[in-house]
Amino acid sequence: MQPVVTAKRLGWLAATTIILGVIIGAGAGLLTLLLYGVEHVMLGYVEGSELPGPFGVPAVRRAISVTIGLAVAGVIWYFLRNKTTKVPSVKKAVAGERMPVWQTLVHVVLQIGIVGSGASIGREVAPRELGAMLAQRFCDLFHIEGADGIDRRMVVAVAAGAGLGGVYNAPLAGMFFAVEILLVDVTLEKVAFGLGMSAIAAFVAASIKGHHTFYDITAMQPQSTPTLMLFAVLCGAACGVAGAWFRKGSQWAESHQSHDKHILWQMPLAGLVTGLAAIVVPQVMGNGRAAAQLGFSTFVPEGSAAAGASQSASSAAASPWNLLAGGGNVSGSASTAVNAGFQLSQSNIAMLLGVLALTFVAKALVTLMTIRSGASGGVLQPGIALGSTLGAMLGLIWILLFPADSVTACALIGAAALLSASQQAPLMAMCLVMELTEAPSAFFVPVGLAVAASSLVPKWMLSRRK
Repeated sequence: MQPVVTAKRLGWLAATTIILGVIIGAGAGLLTLLLYGVEHVMLGYVEGSELPGPFGVPAVRRAISVTIGLAVAGVIWYFLRNKTTKVPSVKKAVAGERMPVWQTLVHVVLQIGIVGSGASIGREVAPRELGAMLAQRFCDLFHIEGADGIDRRMVVAVAAGAGLGGVYNAPLAGMFFAVEILLVDVTLEKVAFGLGMSAIAAFVAASIKGHHTFYDITAMQPQSTPTLMLFAVLCGAACGVAGAWFRKGSQWAESHQSHDKHILWQMPLAGLVTGLAAIVVPQVMGNGRAAAQLGFSTFVPEGSAAAGASQSASSAAASPWNLLAGGGNVSGSASTAVNAGFQLSQSNIAMLLGVLALTFVAKALVTLMTIRSGASGGVLQPGIALGSTLGAMLGLIWILLFPADSVTACALIGAAALLSASQQAPLMAMCLVMELTEAPSAFFVPVGLAVAASSLVPKWMLSRRK
């Protein structure tokens, strides 16, 4: 039964949207600045469009940073989980479970801290938990219980989504996270409420942390093609399988997560393994931005003219391929832009496939190991990283047959498709990837088709098992 729309209800919805949107946006912006501060102190760099990962950080410092970060967090989490009131998940908070104040704040800061030190895990859970906790206190302060005003459950869910929307400047994704994952109830009121609060949170957060495109996809073709639509179906199916397995793996890791004294040695061990892996694949560190950018920046100049794609000198200089090669020769001409520090040809595709495959496997294993060791955090960004690298791998093979498509477009499709399958939230996944990349609206068509395919494949797999 839909609630009766009254002036009082509309007033509370408007006030809640503005007040919580501003507060949560400020929190999301400050958490981003905290991440940058931790990165600067621990690794000596700050991630951005010019440097998406710790590529220039010495290997020893990478290993020490992530090991210390997870070791310190492990000790604090041990006491936090065993000696004080536990912090429930956002879903439990939406269901009514109480989120303690200072424990939640410590829990949130720890998540940002380990990501900043290089741990392979997402940072998006922290602003969602902060939003949910603040919403509960807001409801307490104004006695919002759902009788005459607005529903407490809806407020907490929408506030959690606003945290996501604020930290990534992605209001559509924040709204869909609330209504598609937390509430599982899409109504006009919930959509309007969620979108309004996420939009305000995104605006406030951007005014604090600055606005920039999270992923660079400038090496992508300007328009979709019929062959790209066919690729979307095939890639969506493949990413559906991979996403289903990643979801199963993350659920297993979380269900077997350490909470007792084992966390005191398992988390430092996870940090050490991550640091050792980063000697070979530094893009494995962090929340997934560097690994995802590797897929988005995969560029073959020979096919660029047919695809209508070009890579500028600035994009080539910031490409993980170039950074992995130690800088390489970056030409000032977009027509001769480079990857991995040298001019590419089709004979190099095997090398590119090898690096992408190594990144895919390493990122998946290290992320699951980090969760299993006892760390808290998200899997949205790691999911995008896995989808981007898998999409790029498939794209490298695809462009041999259909040079009118670009590998970057294939990586974009893969990122959304795998994220959709792993989260079982197609609308949220599609919007988050499109907002983070600021992709042209025309690519909603192939991305939507891939997301549809990736959403159906896991369900078909599950039905076959029964």
